[in-house]
Amino acid sequence: MNVRAMAAMAGTAPSLCAGAEWAQSQTTTIDIAGQPVPVVKGGLYDRYRSNPPLSVIAAEAPDIDLSWFKQLKKERVDIGFESYSPNFYYKTSRVTVIYTADLDQLKALMPAKVLEQVQPLQVWPGRGLIALTAYTYRYCDNDSYNEIGLSIVTNKPGSSSFGPFTLLSQSMNGDFWGYVLKLPVNTELARVRGVVGYNLPKWLTDISYNETDKSVVVEIYDAKTKQLDVTMETRKLDDLSSKEVMVKNSFTNVDQKGQLTTGYVVARQLSHASSNSADDVKLTLTEGSLSAYIRALKLGKLLKYEYVPDFQSALYSPKPL
Repeated sequence: MNVRAMAAMAGTAPSLCAGAEWAQSQTTTIDIAGQPVPVVKGGLYDRYRSNPPLSVIAAEAPDIDLSWFKQLKKERVDIGFESYSPNFYYKTSRVTVIYTADLDQLKALMPAKVLEQVQPLQVWPGRGLIALTAYTYRYCDNDSYNEIGLSIVTNKPGSSSFGPFTLLSQSMNGDFWGYVLKLPVNTELARVRGVVGYNLPKWLTDISYNETDKSVVVEIYDAKTKQLDVTMETRKLDDLSSKEVMVKNSFTNVDQKGQLTTGYVVARQLSHASSNSADDVKLTLTEGSLSAYIRALKLGKLLKYEYVPDFQSALYSPKPL
């Protein structure tokens, strides 16, 4: 998806759209952990390295409510390079689909060290849960980008797993745990920061996040063949709630030194709806590499679809578990 299209969909201030158009051909290269990374010249990351003053955000995007971010304090951290935690995402949308999947296959994809601490939730015999999420970060500390998350739903480290009862408890508390399997992104800045700083399985590929009057259409391309790999088309739900809801998603993984780490993101959902109807989701797989990976999970029943057209989030840097 090109930057102009993303800005047009964002519905943000005119200054943002103009800046996004200009950014298509204006980039500069910076160093992150010894790697040359192209970034938007004059963009938020180029100017502030994950620590822009909120006054700058207010001036560039006056339509965004920054009240929540004013309550959060950033701290300088060393995550393989100097950064600030949490990382702020000011205007974001996502769609998430949760399916049952083969439990043995999910366990086989998790490192033994992680399995000692957390296990996939078993919702019924032989079946666990997989969450597939498409994000479009319209305006954030890392400028703008799209991302796809494929994660196993797990219990919390150190706690017992009681299958569907644990899932119900996580849902009621808005406190979810998972193990991230795949996390492709469409900017090199997001890739390098995620791999080096957050120990996440990111790679660079084309990802489009488009909206029609009635649906959200996400297309993920194979990084090697450049061919269309996975398409996820979801219906825009009508019964949107504007009640503010806070949700925490935590992940457990292994860092580059082989040590267990955990990180989390807190989301402030401003507009959201959900359903459990399979008619609201169409997932199309091809012969691409990500399609083959998903197909091997033996997806079953769709348990939940979440449509969240407007939310904000704060991503905290990982720490030893």
